[in-house]
Amino acid sequence: MILTQRTLNRTLLDRQFLLDRTSRPPLDVIRHLVAVQGQEPNWPYVGLWTRVHGFRHEHLETLIHDRGVVRSTAIRRTVHLMSPHDFAWLRPAVEPVVSVALRHAFYAREIDGLDLGELARTGRELLGGRMLTRRELGRLLAERFPGRHAGRLADAVELLHPLVHGAAAGVWGKWKNRSSIEVALAEEWTGIPMAAERRLETMVVRYLAAFGPASVMDVQAWAGVTRLREVMEGLRPRLRVYRNEDGEELFDIPEATLADPEWPAPVRFLPAFDNVLLGHRDRRRIISEEDRRRIAPAASGGVPTFLVDGFVRGVWTLKDDTVFVSPFRPLADPEAVLAEAKGMLPFVGARIAKMA
Repeated sequence: MILTQRTLNRTLLDRQFLLDRTSRPPLDVIRHLVAVQGQEPNWPYVGLWTRVHGFRHEHLETLIHDRGVVRSTAIRRTVHLMSPHDFAWLRPAVEPVVSVALRHAFYAREIDGLDLGELARTGRELLGGRMLTRRELGRLLAERFPGRHAGRLADAVELLHPLVHGAAAGVWGKWKNRSSIEVALAEEWTGIPMAAERRLETMVVRYLAAFGPASVMDVQAWAGVTRLREVMEGLRPRLRVYRNEDGEELFDIPEATLADPEWPAPVRFLPAFDNVLLGHRDRRRIISEEDRRRIAPAASGGVPTFLVDGFVRGVWTLKDDTVFVSPFRPLADPEAVLAEAKGMLPFVGARIAKMA
């Protein structure tokens, strides 16, 4: 069966709660999405507001403070919010893409010649039973490893051990200096042991439930890890297989449904780095290649965007008390876009929405 781009678009929006806002609890939504991009603290709030009916800041803040979700490095070696149980298997699953950063020049110059096993043991010892800011951890590590850059030592420990961030790092509006973010050993913070093996099949199935149908390359782009073809082949008997209009194989879980390509798609405002934009190698199901290249200088999905009829049609920014909406080209119904923007104003703390 060949799936059109529009069928893929509507199916993705449906699974991402972007056709109709859901009344499911925010934690259920986060679990369904596997991990919510949290590179900057405010964006997960916007991502949940656009998906969850009646979502308020305190819903996520409570989850963070009560340890119902954790903030840490995961897929694509970037910061995400996840349930503690999902983090316990997801971090080991993507460990290769996390640990490979130690070979990058940014770290390598500072840790060259160090016994990484000793550094890992020292980091665990220093963090045992307590939470430290990255600055404090770096200072203590520098005392043990004199002549080394304190910040890089702390960063290396965060790559060597699954660490979680303190609640203050994920509070709405509280933009913290990177070095002031508190970190703790994940297993101590959550009380959940990290998985002893890479549960790649679990990762693939969970991804497909929220982002499928998708290709092997799509899964790899989302996770940031490679060599998943063998995993997908092992799962093939348990999956449905489609093709896109280019003839590429797309996999899906059998219990998932495809959306009607004729379903209407409302205007939706997305935060920067939303995984609905970053979750596939072939992003044409939600943004044209021309428009993807247009925002690529701004780190590709690293700018807030808005959807019209299911596809990215422009970007938006918040400056002072105004939301500025910047379409890529003239809109057929600009008032519908402004109406959604105005609905977002109280949530983001703005008073005015206007076309830039």
